[in-house]
This record gives sequence, C-alpha cells and structure tokens, in this order.
Amino acid sequence: MLTAEKILEIFRATEVLQEGHFLLTSGRHSARYLQCARVFQYPEQAEKLCAELAARFSGQRIDVCLGPALGGVILAYETAKHLGCRAMFTEREQDGKMALRRGFRINPGERVLVLEDVVTTGGSVREVLELAGSLGGALTGVGAVVDRSGGSVNFGVPFVPLLRLEVETFSAADCPLCREGSAPVKPGSRK
Repeated sequence: MLTAEKILEIFRATEVLQEGHFLLTSGRHSARYLQCARVFQYPEQAEKLCAELAARFSGQRIDVCLGPALGGVILAYETAKHLGCRAMFTEREQDGKMALRRGFRINPGERVLVLEDVVTTGGSVREVLELAGSLGGALTGVGAVVDRSGGSVNFGVPFVPLLRLEVETFSAADCPLCREGSAPVKPGSRK
C-alpha cells in the first residue's frame, strides 16, 4: 500500500507540487498548484499510483474506467489495465459540455469508475458522472490521485482519493498575491 508520505515523495521527485500564483479552473487563486501531468510522464510512477487506485476498487466489478480529458486520460487507462477492464475518456465539445467521442460508448448497465487526477471543486467529475449515468452506466465510484477539496465534495458514490491535501485558495477579490501585485498564471487544461 502506498502511504501518503510515499505519494508525496513521488510528487517531490517528479515536481508535481508547484509554488507561485495560480488561477485555478474554479476561478479561485492559490499559491500552490498540483500539476499531476508531471508524474504521468514517468510510466513507472504512474503505474504505482494507478495500481494503488485499482487495489482500492478491486472488490468491485468494474467494466469501464472513465476519465475527463486531459487529467484523467492516462489515469483511466493505467487503472483499467490493473482492473482488467476498458478505459476511455470524455472531452469537451465546442459548447463546453463533456461528451464521449471517438466511437466510445457505455452500454446500459456497465459499471463505471470515474477517475480524475486532482479534485478541487468536483465540477469535472460531476459532469462525467452525469454523462455516464445518462448513457445508462451504473456509477460505482470515483477515484482520484489527490483530493484537495477539504472534504467538501460528495459525488453520491464512494470517493477514494490516494491523498488528501489541503491547499489554501482565495477568491480573486480576496487574493493576497493579487494585492501584492502578482498576476496569476493558468496552468490547467481548461480555457
């Protein structure tokens, strides 16, 4: 089992945790950012994290691992490899809504595990859950590498993060970094 300290060790070695002034997808600001894509550039580290996620869901029958692009693509694939099921990902359409494309489909009754790299507000995960449910998928759970929501998210299915990490965020109006004259950078995948 990967402990929190071992995961943080992996994050330090792969430079996942960044310091600066960041504009998060939620619109909030933070002095710390988790760029999980950095850990996924190292297959041996990605395999460790995804094997651990798979182990935490191994008692359930999972038919599909589904992740939102971009953060959930490799995560869903590698976790599915360990669970022996299919992997796919959602993408945003021109209108900004999540969709299954590229010929992916969820058959009615298939058991779907949604996977995300970092959960902050849970917005993307909720969109993926809603999409999978609307296609007849049986929602079995949500797995994440990091939960930085402060325990505030409830997806209506079991939520299993490998690591819970508190990262302070601010509204733009209350951001001390902005008051100091710093301009935030947007490191995430959403425009």
